[in-house]
Amino acid sequence: MAPRNRGEREVNIMASRFRTKYETEIKDSLKKELAIENPMAIPKLEKIVINMGLGEATQNVKIMDPLVADLAAIAGQKPVTTRAKKSIAQFKLREGMPIGAMVTLRGDKMYEFLDRLITIALPRVRDFRGVSSKSFDGRGNYTLGLRDQLIFPEIDYAKVDKMKGMNVTIVTTSLDDNGARTLLKAFGMPFRVGA
Repeated sequence: MAPRNRGEREVNIMASRFRTKYETEIKDSLKKELAIENPMAIPKLEKIVINMGLGEATQNVKIMDPLVADLAAIAGQKPVTTRAKKSIAQFKLREGMPIGAMVTLRGDKMYEFLDRLITIALPRVRDFRGVSSKSFDGRGNYTLGLRDQLIFPEIDYAKVDKMKGMNVTIVTTSLDDNGARTLLKAFGMPFRVGA
């Protein structure tokens, strides 16, 4: 489909693989497994928030540029720079200084990121035995900490000057941890056995 005028982008009409899987398989299995009668109460993904912090940015602001570029490559969307809310003299931190970056994914980008995280990135973690099943917050949200950005294939090893960790928070519509855990297991999240 060609754009009508120069300012209009092509629209991707193909849905992501995980969204299709949710609509065709996971929804029905969750309804049976969790014994939910109302189809609107079936847990689903709401958004994924990726957050990278960099404490060294207080000494050198230019260190933020590679951080933002890496996060943009991983998420496929431009990140927002997070700034300090208050000054802390012990950390040489002033109010308004850039200290990290974050991006919120929704819709197809969210499903595509989750697909890449589960099928490509997590298996590339050294000595990977699964993710902890204790990282739920009690309200159906799951937070996963990653030690470096090199597990994502979008990052070029040659251009990385410093390893940077990140937090990935998966927000679901489930009201409890059991529904969210069941939803993520259905997507193939590799939870550690016995943990």
